[in-house]
Order: sequence, then C-alpha cells, then structure tokens
Amino acid sequence: MASSPLPSKSSFHARSVSFPSQPHPLISQVDEHLCRLQTSEATSSSSLSSIAERLSVVEDMYDCVDDLILLPNTQQAFAQKQNEKWVEEVVDGYLHLLDLCAAAKDTSSQTKQDVQDLLSSLRRRRDGSELGGYLTSRKKAKKVIQKSLKNLKSIKSKHMHKDLDTEAIFTLLKGVEAVTVSVFESLLSYIGLTKVPSRPSGFSLVSKLMQGKKVEPQDEEANSNEFEKVDAALRNLLIAHKTGRNENKIDLEKVQNQLQTIELGIQDLEEGLECLFRRFIKTRVSLLNIINH
Repeated sequence: MASSPLPSKSSFHARSVSFPSQPHPLISQVDEHLCRLQTSEATSSSSLSSIAERLSVVEDMYDCVDDLILLPNTQQAFAQKQNEKWVEEVVDGYLHLLDLCAAAKDTSSQTKQDVQDLLSSLRRRRDGSELGGYLTSRKKAKKVIQKSLKNLKSIKSKHMHKDLDTEAIFTLLKGVEAVTVSVFESLLSYIGLTKVPSRPSGFSLVSKLMQGKKVEPQDEEANSNEFEKVDAALRNLLIAHKTGRNENKIDLEKVQNQLQTIELGIQDLEEGLECLFRRFIKTRVSLLNIINH
C-alpha cells in the first residue's frame, strides 16, 4: 500500500491506494498556498487590498488543485471510490463554494454601487444631503451579510469529515475547501463590520495538514476597517447637515477620497471573485467528468 501524499510530519495518517510514496510536486504547491493563507489570516492587518491578495492566492491554489485532479492517480482514486461518501462531499463542497462566492459577488457589487452613487452625489452637490441614503443602504447590506455568515456557519459545521481513515486526496481537498470558506468569511465580515474569530474554525483542519509553524496573532489595532472610518465620518457630516451647520469642505473631500479608495478596492475584489466563480465551476465539472466516466 502506498503511503499518504501528505507531509510525513502531518498529524493525519490517511490511507491512500492512489499516490506514490513520494508526494507529487503539485501537493507540495497546494500545501504552500494553504500555509500562505493560514499565515496571512493570522498575521496580516485586514483591508480590502489584503483580502484581494488572499483571493489571488486562493485562485493560484485552485490552479494547482485542477492540475492535481487531472493526475492519473487522482482520477483512479475518484473512479474507484465514486460511491463512497467522501467523494460526494468533495463534489458537493463546490456547490457551497459557488453559493458563497455568489453571495460575496452580490454584496461587493451592491456596496460598490452605493459608493458610486454617493460619490456622484457629493461631486454634484458638495453637501451632505444624500448621506442618509448611503447609511440606510449600508444597514440593509449588513443584514444580508449577517444572514450569509449565519448560513456559512452551518456549512462549516457540516463539511468537516470526522473519519480520518480515508483517502489522502480527500483530506487535502477538504483542507482547501475549509481555507476558501474562511477567506469568504473574512471578506463578508470585513464589508459588514462583523467581528471574525481570531482563529477561524475553518483553519483547524488546515493546521493539522501543515507542518507546525508558529504564527503570531494579528494585531487588531493595526488598521481600522475602511468602511468603519467612512461610516463614522458620514454620520458626523449628516449630523452637521441636519443641525444646520455648514459641512467642512475639507471633511467632505476626505470622505470622497476614502470612498474612491473603497471603490477601487471593491473593484479588485470583484475581479478576484469572478475568476474564482469560474474556477469553482471548472473544477466541479472536472470532478463530475472523472466520476461519470
């Protein structure tokens, strides 16, 4: 019996009938991406740009996953075990990822539209008369995001396989799925100003897949949320407008600059999310073709 493709130091002792004794370079590449994402989540200050960078790493990771799935050994494992529960879980996992990605796309798109509408109003009127509409829309968006995060928790509780005596490829792919879910959780939480646990549960499986690395905890005070800054500034301007005080033109310009930065950041997110959405479809189709042939 061939040994597991996972690193020898891994705490997982998964059996595999499909992989050679030495791990394939693609497996090492997937592990590297998993480690980068885990380290980034634990040490990096959250911002739109840092989340966009994580999405880019996720996309690179799935490039490796797609190539890994096309290996004869992987195809043999899925073909031989197509009726087992773990194969169904891996394939269905991509439906969950597609739903999450679609929710993140819708949230980003609506947020960008709200930002653009407010920017247009501020440039045209140069006052705070339209601030209330933006803040109201933000409240609605936060409710939608909270619902998505609630659904995400139920997905996370279901997709963690308890039986470790299974195919090594399953363990690796479920680790990839867990990290991807956590990246989406960070994205939605950041836009919705919802606190995420410092150690997302999705990383528990990944930590076992990785060779032990110490990661310093994230400094939560390093950078405050970009949306939080804008929302606070807009509330102050709205109060000034309602009480009849003249809005400070410098403050208005500052808010405009912040909104423009957010607009560009969301545009990067949208591009990354669109690429990932297509990637998930492609990977799931590849898996279904292997199982059905």
